[in-house]
Amino acid sequence: MTPAGQTAILPAVRSLKGVSRMKCPNDNADLAPAKRDGLQVEACPQCQGLWLNRQELNALEDEAFHLGDDEKGTLMADPAPSARICPECGKPMQSFQYRFYDLQLDYCEAGHGFWLDAGEDKRVLELMKEEQARLKRSGRAEQTWASHLQHLRSHSIIEKVRDLFR
Repeated sequence: MTPAGQTAILPAVRSLKGVSRMKCPNDNADLAPAKRDGLQVEACPQCQGLWLNRQELNALEDEAFHLGDDEKGTLMADPAPSARICPECGKPMQSFQYRFYDLQLDYCEAGHGFWLDAGEDKRVLELMKEEQARLKRSGRAEQTWASHLQHLRSHSIIEKVRDLFR
């Protein structure tokens, strides 16, 4: 609570989406509220990069992937220091390989969020669509194989093969 007549200094926090004071880790421009891929996010008006918190990244993935979080796999692989700083806390971020794909993203180790360069949101959607299709194909193949095995193990098939050799 601030004393009467004094103004509180507001930090750059996610709960104040309309009052963004966060700076772009690429070009130091002020991040501004924007709607991308159906989500309210912070975006750089100059480089078109996006700042997403964990829930927003998850929601972005869910736009293209409908098989549940457990099927998505590991989010971060091979973390390494990044030259970028977190727009929220100003600390150095880490880069990582996104879900073992050929896509490098940056994240704040304190858990504030993820930085996606221009177009990387579309790449995340593309990768999630591909992963969902791959898992569905894999699941169908497993079901088909299990059905064949069950059929081969059934008593009627075994009896038919025995009858052939009698």
